[in-house]
Order: sequence, then C-alpha cells, then structure tokens
Amino acid sequence: MTNQQTTRVQITSGMFIAMIVNLIFVKAIGVTQGVIARAVGQDMWLATLLGTLQGVAVMYITYVAIRKTPNLDFMALSERLLGKWIAKVIALIIFLFFLAGFGPIMITFVYHLQEYFLPEAPLYLFIVAPLLVGLLGCFYGLEVMARLALVGLLFIFLLNVLIIMGSTNEFDIRNLLPVMENGFPRTFAASLNFDADWALATMLAAVVLPSVKNADKTGGKNGMIGIAASGLLTMIWPILEGAVLSAEVTSQYTVSCMKLARNAHMGHFLQRYEMIMIALYSIPVLFEVMFCIYATSISAAKIAGLKSNKAMIPIVSVILGCFGYWIVDDHFRAIDYLENYWPRIALPIAFGLPVLLLMLRLMLGKKLNKA
Repeated sequence: MTNQQTTRVQITSGMFIAMIVNLIFVKAIGVTQGVIARAVGQDMWLATLLGTLQGVAVMYITYVAIRKTPNLDFMALSERLLGKWIAKVIALIIFLFFLAGFGPIMITFVYHLQEYFLPEAPLYLFIVAPLLVGLLGCFYGLEVMARLALVGLLFIFLLNVLIIMGSTNEFDIRNLLPVMENGFPRTFAASLNFDADWALATMLAAVVLPSVKNADKTGGKNGMIGIAASGLLTMIWPILEGAVLSAEVTSQYTVSCMKLARNAHMGHFLQRYEMIMIALYSIPVLFEVMFCIYATSISAAKIAGLKSNKAMIPIVSVILGCFGYWIVDDHFRAIDYLENYWPRIALPIAFGLPVLLLMLRLMLGKKLNKA
C-alpha cells in the first residue's frame, strides 16, 4: 500500500477546488439557468441557491464514505468491501454516468459556438476538435488537467467581473420581484436542474479524491468549498439575467448566458461581450470534456481489468463522440434530454452511490480494518 501511495499522482487542495468549479460552472450558466427560468421565472437564482446547499451536503457524504481509506476511490473501496465483480459494477455505473453527462456538456459547447459564431460549420467539427484536445490532456495525466483547471478558474473569475461591470447600467432589481412567487415546493423542484450540475462534481470527487493531498483531513472541507464557490459564481448569472433581461426573456433562450453577454457593454468602445465570453469560456469547457474522457477511461480500465487507463482513452473518446453527436444533432432531442432525462440519470447515481458505499462501509468496515 505504501508503494501505491508514493507513486500516486498528487494534486493540491486548490487544484481540487478548481476542478470542481470548472466542471460545474460552464453548463450551469450556459443552459441550466434557461431551464430553471422556464420552471420558476425570476426565482431561478433562489433555485440555484437551494441546489448549492444540497450539493454541499452530498459532497460531504461522498467525503465521509472515503475518509478512513483516503487512498481508495469508489471502485477500489467497493472491491475491498464486496469483491472484484461488485467493483466492476460500480465502475460500469461511473462509466455510464460520465457518458450520460457528456451529452449536456456537448449541448453547452456546440450550441454556444455553432448558433452564435459558426452556423455553417459541420457538426462533426465541434465534436472532434474538443475530443482531440481532451484526449491529449488525458494522456498527459491528472496533474496537467488539474493545472489547466487553475487557469480555467482564473478565466471564470475574469468572466464574472466583466459581466458584472457590463450589466450594471441595465440592472433593474424590480425584475427580481416578487421573491418565491411560485412557492417553495416548485422552486425546490426546479433546483434539481442545478443538482444535476453538482452531481458531476461529487462523482469527480469519487474518482480523484484519493489523489488529493491530505484528503483524509481536508478533502471534505475542500469539496464543500468547491461546491459553494461554484454556486456563488453561478448565482451571479441568474441574478443578472433576471434583473437585466427579465426571467421571461431568459426562458426563451437555450443558451441564455449569450443573450446576457450580448447586452453587456462598458462605455462606447467595449460592446457585446460574446467574443470575450467565448475566449474566457474555452478552458473550463475543454476541461469538462477532458475530465469526461478521463473518468470514463479510468472506469473502463477497471471493468477490463487493466492497470493503466491509457489504452482505453482513444476507445472511450470514440464512444463519447458518437453519443455527443447523436444528442446535439437534433435540437429537440437535446433539450428533451437536458430537461427530462439527464436529471433522472444524474441525481440517483450522484446521491445514491455515496450513500450506498457509506452504508456498506458502516456494515462491513471490519474487512477494511483487517486489510
């Protein structure tokens, strides 16, 4: 075990937090807020807040399940508790989760670029290009991906600062009133759409938390900070969209953040932020693609009984590309998948898997002590 720990790639707490923020932020402002606006109107910021609190709680449960064996991810933990075949089942669940999660990520990426900048470009270009970048990043390893996430976090911060500065003149707080107009139950139900965003982050923790330095001591705190930071950075957008555009206008756009970016301006010279937005948006969205390839290749290698995920990276990239193409090729299919199917896939796995492993750990913990 000691040799395994010394050779394991180690990432810092800051990198771990940055990875969480990158994985949540892009889709959360890109397409999630439009979905929430269609459900609860101007209370979309409140639904995002409720979703953030739920995400913090589930992230802590994920950490508690791993805490006493910080060198084991969910797949290795399940193998210790119940054997190799159960570990392969858990690996298959994680593989299917990130495969399904690739659909919303591609919806966000493709519809940003194709609808606003390159409407005549062939669809396969938007699938192949990010997959090639993601594939390259995966071959370099987890530490390189984590460092890229730090750059992405800086870009996210700059993007938020610019959108706040550019939207101040158009801000009308009356558009956000009345608060809780649709009632708590409906607002809570709408928050499930944001829950599907932090679900990616909790599953990220299930895969990479053993690679975080001092995960047993600070992993839970860092994970919760990552979810909370993501929620706060994301919440700026529904507040601005509701106050500047109005909830009704926001609900009419698949990619509502681009409409807000087109409205943003500072003075007479810096008008229409969409090009700046895409430039700052690029690193986080490519990190999302990269991590989907990484997580699916790790779980596929576990299923196949391989010690390294390198051989699986090209294979899972092709699988992800085919699925992503099928999703975004039909706009109606994409929106139906985004609003109806993805939350039903993401939430049972992201909530159920940590709770299940925590319960198994409490019941079968003696096995781990003997090992």
